[in-house]
Amino acid sequence: MVGLGNPGADYADSRHNVGFKVIERVLAGAGPGAREKPVAGGMMGVFEADGQRVWTLRPLTYMNRSGEVVAPIVAGLGLQPAEMLVVYDCLDLPLGRLRLRRAGSSGGHRGVESILQALTSAAVPRLRVGIGRPGQAEAVEYVLSPWCDAERALADAALAAAAEAVWLAVRAGVDVAMNRFNGWRADGPVCEKENGPDNPP
Repeated sequence: MVGLGNPGADYADSRHNVGFKVIERVLAGAGPGAREKPVAGGMMGVFEADGQRVWTLRPLTYMNRSGEVVAPIVAGLGLQPAEMLVVYDCLDLPLGRLRLRRAGSSGGHRGVESILQALTSAAVPRLRVGIGRPGQAEAVEYVLSPWCDAERALADAALAAAAEAVWLAVRAGVDVAMNRFNGWRADGPVCEKENGPDNPP
């Protein structure tokens, strides 16, 4: 499983780094032996779950170069794109929503686009974690900003559910996880300054 984000302390708590946050939660739930170690261009973890070996990867290039890290590691492990799960933020889903798919386009997400191009395949399962749209604010500024205080509880619930969805996909398959979590939702406040015609309160 691959969690997408940007490296560095300046981005650690940004909306764009939810993929990193979900991977951290998955590793925390896998036990003390599931620790990351440096690999070329990223951080990689490994653990056993229900008799199968599971790898996690957080590319530490910037988002739009994620595929440069992912593709060689996937090839080195002898995996197919369909055996992956990419976790990332999604502007087109409200905060508090999740969506799993087996394949499809990048939807304009540069990290996903980089991975699909590097793998030469769109048949890559993915988990999108909704962050909502910024209303009248600039999208780039919005995704690189941290959660506001009002929405932190909602974001935390979404990250916890996303980690559960990853575990279910590992243990029972992506289709089972889709049936369970594609209708999942949590409700709560969002930042007032981000409300606008496309993102009402």
